[in-house]
Amino acid sequence: MIDSELVKRMRALLGTERVLASPEELLVYECDGLTLYRNQPELVVLPETTEEVASIVRLLKDRGVPFVPRGAGTSLSGGTFSEPGVVQISLARMRRILRVDLRNRRAVVQAGVVNLHLSQAVEQQGYHYAPDPSSQGACTIGGNVAENSGGPHTLKYGVTVNHVLGLKVVLPSGEVVELGGPQEDPPGYDLVGLITGSEGTLGIVTEATVRLTRNPQAWKTYLAVFESVEDATRCVSGIISRGIIPAALEMMDHLVIQAVEAAFRFGFPLDAGAVLIVELDGPAEGLPEEGERVEAVFREHGAREVRTARDARERAKLWASRKKAFGAVGRLSPSYVTQDGVVPRSRLPEIMARAEEVGRRHGIRIANVFHAGDGNIHPLLLYDERDPEQVERVLAASDELLEACIELGGALTGEHGVGIEKKSHLGRLFSEDDLQVMLDVHDVFNPDSRCNPGKIFPSARSCVEVRRPRAAAPA
Repeated sequence: MIDSELVKRMRALLGTERVLASPEELLVYECDGLTLYRNQPELVVLPETTEEVASIVRLLKDRGVPFVPRGAGTSLSGGTFSEPGVVQISLARMRRILRVDLRNRRAVVQAGVVNLHLSQAVEQQGYHYAPDPSSQGACTIGGNVAENSGGPHTLKYGVTVNHVLGLKVVLPSGEVVELGGPQEDPPGYDLVGLITGSEGTLGIVTEATVRLTRNPQAWKTYLAVFESVEDATRCVSGIISRGIIPAALEMMDHLVIQAVEAAFRFGFPLDAGAVLIVELDGPAEGLPEEGERVEAVFREHGAREVRTARDARERAKLWASRKKAFGAVGRLSPSYVTQDGVVPRSRLPEIMARAEEVGRRHGIRIANVFHAGDGNIHPLLLYDERDPEQVERVLAASDELLEACIELGGALTGEHGVGIEKKSHLGRLFSEDDLQVMLDVHDVFNPDSRCNPGKIFPSARSCVEVRRPRAAAPA
């Protein structure tokens, strides 16, 4: 129970300024990046050390109070949504880079370190942190670990789990454990891999030991312009089928191009059906020849124009257009929901056609900007959250798109997680045995389900109970 006594004890532990209990302070914690579902928590606490997190968790355990860990709140699946009676534990103030070991290419960071800040800290020494979600200027390493985040350069460099060596975790009991460490690929159970992608349901990650990646010696970045989404998506498979693995292979459709161009004036052709941003990197020797092979594939698939970034400034401009696309789409509609399905690359033309058909049938515009190289689609469904009828249509269309991904041999999520948004679909993707074993693992760590309750797994306590579409009250 969250009462005045609990607030008092939290303030004794952390100080008044790091315990938020007033409605004005709590308003910004009512949702994460999935703004469809909102509930203002009754209490938010802001620890700065692992020891403080452990003390908070033990106090909540003694009182039987559930809790939700929170990073920057950029989750797009409702991962930090809080039901009534839940305390949010924000790790946003745990933002210290504790150690950098360039000789062994690793760093130890607190969970609240912003993804981009780590790369900036080692940039002058010729290194970076490879996972690069579109929200990397805001999202945190701890949140990335929880969701197993990816980004445009996932295609070549892998997702978060491929870059995490060790974790310090506060278990739901309040016990602190250190998993993994500096060793590369140690024997035994992969406990770091188990925690990574568990969406905060097995414990709270407070520190991470991560790999640092050498900056490439050279790069070649293209913008290829196509008349249609179908041509662009077929080109994606064409590139990979030649044995070429770009560092990144991204797609934006006509609607996203219009939004990005209106917002930032990058010089994109407004009449294009789609564009691909393709980046090659590696040793300078051989890169021009690989570029020629990619350019040949562009021509074979009907690219009407191919631009090459001439210098670092133009390359940065191209990537800024991709990173800012989600924000730019906000100019097209008061609200949007971002989906995160996955399909085999060869099925991209089909899922794009399905998305167009679903949008047309439900009367919803759908914009597409996504990681085409690994088939991780991000359809953005545009609507007005003040209109309950539009909310219902968007929810129905979202469900259909996820079902279509499964039908085409794909998955529900590539990097955004299940959260509360997709858990009702889990039974379509996994067998009963899969789900039961996952629940058994969950119960070993989190037997009372007090740590991030109501996430990932479908249950008798339906998601409908927490889905509160935001809509304006009648005039």
